[in-house]
Amino acid sequence: MSQRGVQLDLERFKCSICLDLLKDPVTIPCGHSYCMKCIQECWDEEEKYIYSCPQCRKTFIPRPVLEKNIVLADLLEMQKINHCYAGPEDVVCDVCTGRKLKAIKSCLICLASYCEKHLQPHLDAAAFKKHKLVEPSKNLQENICSRHDEVMKMFCRTDQKCICYLCSVDEHRGHDTVSAAAERTERQRELEESQQQIQQRIQDREKEVKLLQQEVEAINHSADQTVKDSEKIFTEVISLIQKRSCDVKQQIRSQQQTEVSRVKDLQEELEQEITELKRRDAELKQLSLTEDHSQFLLNYPSLVEAWSRESLHLNLVISSR
Repeated sequence: MSQRGVQLDLERFKCSICLDLLKDPVTIPCGHSYCMKCIQECWDEEEKYIYSCPQCRKTFIPRPVLEKNIVLADLLEMQKINHCYAGPEDVVCDVCTGRKLKAIKSCLICLASYCEKHLQPHLDAAAFKKHKLVEPSKNLQENICSRHDEVMKMFCRTDQKCICYLCSVDEHRGHDTVSAAAERTERQRELEESQQQIQQRIQDREKEVKLLQQEVEAINHSADQTVKDSEKIFTEVISLIQKRSCDVKQQIRSQQQTEVSRVKDLQEELEQEITELKRRDAELKQLSLTEDHSQFLLNYPSLVEAWSRESLHLNLVISSR
């Protein structure tokens, strides 16, 4: 097998009982694989003489003998190792030789990074108990003084920079110097105060945002209510105008009917008068054409008297209109 190993989809190699990567994998007769401990505990809880696969539920009688799947175990072990190898962006273990593993911690005293295996002495040996372990860092060399090649464990407040002990008695002699740990403690306190101020400001701004949101909701509610009230008012006004318009139309039509009736009555009377005048004019014309003088004089008084009575009546009718 090559050094690079085999890349696997680890999700396919998880035990369906514990949902973790297979440990001491065993393959039962149906072909499914489990951690040896998981399947043993599962079958210990089942009824005697009847054992089944947790996935496909196929039953087995008698209880199958479990043997470690060597090929699968080696494959998973190789994959685990491959997964621990350092990539281009990872911090490498400074102790590993050959292909280096990923570092899981860096030591600020040793100025070195360690994988899980090579970190163990720092966790077990008393000599390393006071060493400061941090998350893996590629910048450990920045803690080395470029002039004296010593770890910079001090801080010059005068020049605001990290220095080593030799710097403190050389070019930084007489300066206000403290240990890096003491300066860190002071800066940490200032940082925490700044964080508290920021968090307080965030809370204050969140309260203001909440108040503004409530104000927006109040404005929206007021606007909605105003729109609703105005719609109600306009509806009532429109209804009133429509009713008034109907009344006015009805009044105009009634007056129209009265006036039209009056005018028609007057028109009928005038037409009757015209008819009577035409009749009377025809009688007078006929009398004026009579050649018999005696007959003319005989009929003239009665026609003139009738005409006078009708004229008087017509004048009275006209004056009464």
